Amino acid sequence: MTETYTQLVSIVSGLHDAPADRFRPETSFEDLDVDSLTMVEISIHIERHLGVAVEDSELVPGLTLGATAELIDARLTA
Repeated sequence: MTETYTQLVSIVSGLHDAPADRFRPETSFEDLDVDSLTMVEISIHIERHLGVAVEDSELVPGLTLGATAELIDARLTA
């Protein structure tokens, strides 16, 4: 797992109460039952803590944590 993935899980777990064993790269936001308000909060925290703008509209329910980390990494290197 990448450092970005680890930071993303920290952000999501801090904002959304879910058991730690549910956080895996293939877990989607839908699997975690993340609601739209929490998606907005996640987007804000990603920008604040990782320095990458990810619109909440990009964080769709079916997006996995691993794919989200890859999206962030791609923007960090761009």
